Amino acid sequence: MSKAKRLLDILMFVTTKKKFTAQEIADEFHISIRTVHRYILDLSDMGLPIYSEQGRNGGYTVLTSRFLPPILFTEEEAVSIFFAFQSLNYYRNLPFDTEISSVEHKLYSSLQSEAKIKIDKIWSYIAFWNPKRTIDTPLLNDVLKYSIENRSLHIQYESKSGIRKKHIRPIGVYAHDGLWYLPAYDYHKKKILLYSVDCILSILSTEENEDEFMNLKEWFNFIEIKKPIRLHVHLTMEGVRQCKSVPYFEGFVVTQEDGTGYINRIIDRGELNFITPLFLRLGSHARILEPKELIVGLRKQAEEILTRYQDDN
Repeated sequence: MSKAKRLLDILMFVTTKKKFTAQEIADEFHISIRTVHRYILDLSDMGLPIYSEQGRNGGYTVLTSRFLPPILFTEEEAVSIFFAFQSLNYYRNLPFDTEISSVEHKLYSSLQSEAKIKIDKIWSYIAFWNPKRTIDTPLLNDVLKYSIENRSLHIQYESKSGIRKKHIRPIGVYAHDGLWYLPAYDYHKKKILLYSVDCILSILSTEENEDEFMNLKEWFNFIEIKKPIRLHVHLTMEGVRQCKSVPYFEGFVVTQEDGTGYINRIIDRGELNFITPLFLRLGSHARILEPKELIVGLRKQAEEILTRYQDDN
């Protein structure tokens, strides 16, 4: 039997038992105690978290049972994983960022030189670019964890109006334009609001919830309209392209045969403050027909910009 096959069999054995002695492995696989210790060191070097305890009642303990058996990848499959890693390269903070680095290192180290050359070229010739933000989101992992655990949060949040305490029920987190966002139900305002994760200064306490609430996937497919208002916008080809890159607008855009398009649908009036900066960024690539409030808001912001850059001469 090859050493690789023997290691795989021992790996499956110890992850099932969790706690074992060298003698148990020796008896099970008919090998010497010395060989067992050598295999244990090999498994430890491969990343299996094994704790050894000396003494009469000592032995080995696998610190976690959540250890996957070896998975065989083709060279192209391994390269495709690094292709996925590239899409995350421009985010300053990521959930599980330590684990992602560990996976990347283990996988790269196991590849043959031809595959490594191909991966090195991928890093040099393709990028999923996002603005490389310098803003930290230290509570990103915690917010995601509590969202999954169905907990409500009491947080300190910094907005334009200052630092305030918020009582929210997170739906999940998503990344856009290099930043992380948290849609959550605000218990005080009794509606779902969008929070910037980097503006969460601290999590003061958490509460368990017995009832289920909508998750991020469901929220993307659901828009609550309490105060309906029509959004009607004509878009150039560039306007269509940019709107389709924004998750909020992606499903709204209708593309015509010549590549131009439009948005014509009912939205909630409360969304106007959120979408005004988006249309300001589009400039001449969008022409808003309604609502009037959005046109007025854009004019006001444009006038403020013009005033700031007036020629004093």
